[in-house]
Amino acid sequence: MNRYAIAIDGPSGAGKSTMAKMLAKRLGFIYVDTGALYRAIALFVLRKGEVPTVEADVAALLPSVGVSFTHSADGGQQVFLNDEDVSLAIREHAVSKAASDLSAFPSVRAFLLDTQRSFALTHSVVMDGRDIGTVVLPEAEVKIFLTASSIDRAGRRHAELVSRGSDVSFEQVLSDVTERDFNDSNRAAAPLKQASDAVLIDTTGNTIEQSVEQLYSYIKERISL
Repeated sequence: MNRYAIAIDGPSGAGKSTMAKMLAKRLGFIYVDTGALYRAIALFVLRKGEVPTVEADVAALLPSVGVSFTHSADGGQQVFLNDEDVSLAIREHAVSKAASDLSAFPSVRAFLLDTQRSFALTHSVVMDGRDIGTVVLPEAEVKIFLTASSIDRAGRRHAELVSRGSDVSFEQVLSDVTERDFNDSNRAAAPLKQASDAVLIDTTGNTIEQSVEQLYSYIKERISL
């Protein structure tokens, strides 16, 4: 049986994780949420009381971090930090901000690289992140750069946070999205950019279902299902 890798990159709030998860289920592939790995490390760092903007402090903690996934039959994914299920805890707003900060550190990216690649060696995967097509899976059969306007992306993220009980304002979320766009695109280690052989798909104004159908149609053109 052939194995395929679908790499989906793009800025914060573009809907990568939601769409990648839906696509993986539809394709019968394994979904790998790489952002969850960075969030798990961010949670560990925050719990230790360290500042996630000082690389030396974060790097010193990495040998104590164990991050892993489990996947259910329906395609769901649980994230474990040193054997603790942190699938919900890593979605908190503060963790998201910290994950953005430490994802710029070469030591953290190197620490997680083998973990990410190992899934693609043994499974057909849909993997989303910031540098999947450029760094993690440069040989992926399908590469997609998914984006939307900053207003659209902040609106989606705000709605998600409110649904979980957060009282964060839309203005704060929009500010964070704008800041993260700049940081992700300008960091020295694996900056956010479209791979030369990736297709650009802008989902501004789309429903999730419309966007997933658009992505699925493109994928079907590129691989034999």
